[in-house]
Amino acid sequence: MKIILGFVGDLASGKGTICKYLNEKYSANTYRFSTMLRDVLNRMYVPQSRENLQKISTILRQNFGEDVMSKVIAEDVKNDQNNIVMVEGIRRPSDITYLKENPGFHLIYITADPKIRWERLIKRAENPGDTEKTFEQFLEDEKAEADCLIKDLGKTAKFIINNNGTFEELYQQMEEIIKKINS
Repeated sequence: MKIILGFVGDLASGKGTICKYLNEKYSANTYRFSTMLRDVLNRMYVPQSRENLQKISTILRQNFGEDVMSKVIAEDVKNDQNNIVMVEGIRRPSDITYLKENPGFHLIYITADPKIRWERLIKRAENPGDTEKTFEQFLEDEKAEADCLIKDLGKTAKFIINNNGTFEELYQQMEEIIKKINS
């Protein structure tokens, strides 16, 4: 049976890091909600700022239904032939509506202390302006519509990863989850 791992997590909590690890170790594919948003922004030659990603998400959901991106991700996952498939960046209950219809779906919440996550965000510099972001601005970003439901959704997760430590500790927690799923 295909294992579908859905990752919900606070900003810069380690979702991408764990997906990269699972891809390298298990050849697992990753689907990100932000990828389709970045594709649209790229096509329109609009900068991929956090603000623009949120705007395009709102526009799509308001005009095509709250679950439009959820349907796309679920279809991508369904068509994927890998044994392990990952969905990164789950933020809303509607994001898992179609995924949880699959018996192989497991929701995992990844969290870490805010200060640690802020430092990671600055270091990775994924979006324009990240390297100049103050801790206060980072905390404000977490109040955005796209992020305000993450903690509540995390409470519904089957597994929780605390990512305040080293890469090795993160990977060990993930391996324990894989063992539990396979048993």
